[in-house]
Amino acid sequence: MGFDVEKVRAQYPALADGRAWLDGAAGTQVPESVIEAISDAYRAGLSNVGGPYESSCRSSGIVAEARAAVADLVGAPDPACVAFGPSMTSLTYRFAGVLALGWNPGDEIVVTDLDHDANVRPWVQLAQRAGATVRTAEIDPATGELPVDNVVGLIGDRTKLVAVTAASNLLGVMPDLKPITDRAREVGALSYVDGVQHCPHAHVRIADLGADLYATSAYKWAGPHLAAVVAADPWVLENLHPDKLAPSPESSPERFELGTNPFAPMAGAVAAVEHLAGLDGDATGSRAERLATSRAAVVAHEEQLAGRLFAGLAELGGVQRHGTPQGPTTPTAFFTVQGKTPAEVSAALSERGLNVSAGHSYAWELVHALGVGPQGGVRVSLSHYSTADEVDRLLAALREISA
Repeated sequence: MGFDVEKVRAQYPALADGRAWLDGAAGTQVPESVIEAISDAYRAGLSNVGGPYESSCRSSGIVAEARAAVADLVGAPDPACVAFGPSMTSLTYRFAGVLALGWNPGDEIVVTDLDHDANVRPWVQLAQRAGATVRTAEIDPATGELPVDNVVGLIGDRTKLVAVTAASNLLGVMPDLKPITDRAREVGALSYVDGVQHCPHAHVRIADLGADLYATSAYKWAGPHLAAVVAADPWVLENLHPDKLAPSPESSPERFELGTNPFAPMAGAVAAVEHLAGLDGDATGSRAERLATSRAAVVAHEEQLAGRLFAGLAELGGVQRHGTPQGPTTPTAFFTVQGKTPAEVSAALSERGLNVSAGHSYAWELVHALGVGPQGGVRVSLSHYSTADEVDRLLAALREISA
C-alpha cells in the first residue's frame, strides 16, 4: 500500500473544495481524525487538572498523551522534556526571558539572517536589556543558503546562545545544523533551534541535530492551533527557573507552561501525530517506528513534487526564484513576478483556485538580505497532501500571469 496521496487527501475535509492549498508553511489543513479528537474532548467534558473526578482525570490524561506523542514525533528522550504553549513565538519569548537572566554585558548571542523573526527578535530584545552583544550570521544572497562557517565563525568563548532555524520558512533552506550545535556546546553555549518548518518535512531526531531546545507548532503538521512545543534535553529544563505564580507547579515541564493548558487542542495534537504515523499504509510497529516509516515516505513524495516545482519555475520567463540552494530544502519556493507586486500575483492565483502566500512571512531579516524588501514575494509551500496536478495547475497559472 505505501504512501497513497489520494487516500491521504480523502481524510481532509477542507481539500474537498477543489482549490489547491499550496500554503502549508502558513499552516496545514487538518484531517477528520484531528477534528473529531478535539470535538470528542469537548463533548466528553473537560475540567482543570488536579481533581479526583472523571473530567479532570481526562484532562490530565490528554496532557500526558500529548507530551508522549510529541516526544515520539521529535525524538525527545522523555515526555517530560516537552513543554507546551499557545505558539512558537510565545514559547520563545518565555524561554528567552529565563535564559537572559544569566546574560551579562560582554556576553554574546548569535542569530541568523535565515530565521523567522520569532527566532531573532526575542533574543535581540533580551540581549539588549542585558547589555549582551548580538552577532548575526549572514546568508549567501545568491543561493539563500546559510554557510556553516558564517555561523560557527561567530561562536566564541563569550557566546551564551545560538538561535538558528532547521528550515527556512521562506526559502525552504535546511542548514547543516550539527557543526553549529556542536560548536555551541564546545564553548558552553545553548542552541535554540526553530523547527516549525522543519518538523513537517523531516523525520526529526533532536539528538541528531544537536539541539538543546527545539521548537515546533502542531498547526504546521496537520494539527490544531494553540499547541506549540519546545522539546529540550532534561538537564536544560531542570536548570531553568522561569518566573511563575507562587502556587503553580515547581516541576518541569509544568513550570514553563503559563496558566491552564488547552486540553482539546492537545487532544488534537495527539491525533495529528497518530495521523502522521499512519501516512504510509505499510507502516508497522510502535508509534515511533511507524513515524519513521511514514516520514520517509512523505519526504520522498515531497522531494518529487519539489523537483517538479523548481524545474517548472526555472522555465518561466518573468519569474525570478529567490534562493536556489544546492543542499536539502523543504518543498518551498519564494519568487517574484516581473511587473507585478506579490499581492497582485497572490490575488490572481486565488482567482484561479490556488492558495499561496505573499509578503515577507515574518522572515524580516531574510527579505532584506535578499534585496526584495518588506513587500517580500510569493511563497509556494507544498505539503504531504499536495499533488503533481496541483503543481502543474500553479505553473500553468503563473505562465498566464507572467506573460
